[in-house]
Amino acid sequence: MTQPESSSAKNAGFNTRAVHAGQAFEPRTGAVVPPVHFSSTYAQDGIGGLRAGYEYGRGTNPTRDSLQEQLAALEGGAAAFSFGSGLAAEDSMIRALTRPGDHIVLGNDAYGGTYRLISRVLGEWGIGNTPVDMSDVDAVAKAVAAGGASSAAAGGKTRLVWVETPSNPMMKITDIEALAKVAHDAGALLVVDNTFASPYLQTPLAFGADVVVHSTTKYIGGHSDVVGGAIVVNDPELAEKIGFVQFAVGAVSGPMDAFLTTRGLKTLGVRMDRHSDNAQAVAEWLLERPEVEAVLYPGLPSHPGHELAKKQMKKFGGMISVQFKGGEAAARKVAESTSVFTLAESLGGIESLMNYPSEMTHASVKGTELAVPVNLVRLSCGIEDVEDLIADLEAALSALDAGS
Repeated sequence: MTQPESSSAKNAGFNTRAVHAGQAFEPRTGAVVPPVHFSSTYAQDGIGGLRAGYEYGRGTNPTRDSLQEQLAALEGGAAAFSFGSGLAAEDSMIRALTRPGDHIVLGNDAYGGTYRLISRVLGEWGIGNTPVDMSDVDAVAKAVAAGGASSAAAGGKTRLVWVETPSNPMMKITDIEALAKVAHDAGALLVVDNTFASPYLQTPLAFGADVVVHSTTKYIGGHSDVVGGAIVVNDPELAEKIGFVQFAVGAVSGPMDAFLTTRGLKTLGVRMDRHSDNAQAVAEWLLERPEVEAVLYPGLPSHPGHELAKKQMKKFGGMISVQFKGGEAAARKVAESTSVFTLAESLGGIESLMNYPSEMTHASVKGTELAVPVNLVRLSCGIEDVEDLIADLEAALSALDAGS
């Protein structure tokens, strides 16, 4: 756990914080880039005489501390924790904040890996869940109340309301402020997965969220070369609980992973502007294509969450989901016909990726109420020249037309 260095750094602009938070010069040489600390253990000046609080790598590491300070500064949080993956972060956080018999309300289009963790892993330990449309505040309130009532017999309650906004892959927008009130009125905590937006576009803590979770593998790292996760909170009690579980289970990021993530995070603002601008142009182009049934992108005025996204987000992000009139066959053919867009899982890297969620990232929820439409592909728009992205999609759709 690390806190932002100073109030002046905390009040600086986003890109200034991204470059400088947690990045103190190396004192002996003045190296502008802090060294990567690979040591697993630290010399003590007598028994219990720790130097700057460092004892053992599972608990603390200077390189990880630098990343955590960056994350806290950019999300506007008091404490941040860096994990070995996004799911490791989610697992540690849930174990820290719930008990057997408790209940989680989550989106009915949540990331498949999150749902698998909550339903199939933590469900075995007595954690219940209710998937619901998070864009429907009344439905969420009813699910929170119903879950609390059903959990009471086991001595539990609805502990967490879990939101992705934008959601993966249906791109729904959730009113963070409204759901914070719903959660808090019921004595629950609001967790927001901010992976799709990143702290550059959206800071959920400012809208009342209690916990922010990230897969730092995605936009925060930004180069598809490191796997990681993060948790950011403001409440010291939550920080203490999460920090204890992280230390106890050892779900920390290694120093090289922390360094790569720190390096990527320094350019987050610049990259997110480009990702967002490219996605906006691609979405507007797709909207005019006769092969397309629906373009799911919050930057389009036709998107049901457009006005809310304008309120909560600086721009609309780099992710687009597209549904095709030709059904599953059309979606599969497009996914396998591009050359600039690479067919791959994950998202948020500088390169453009295309994913067929039904059998890739969300295969684990097939046959459930979270199943993804089979005519849908998900685009992660990179930072390439947007003309090349559109030309690549034009070729793929032309091949679709030729084969129809």
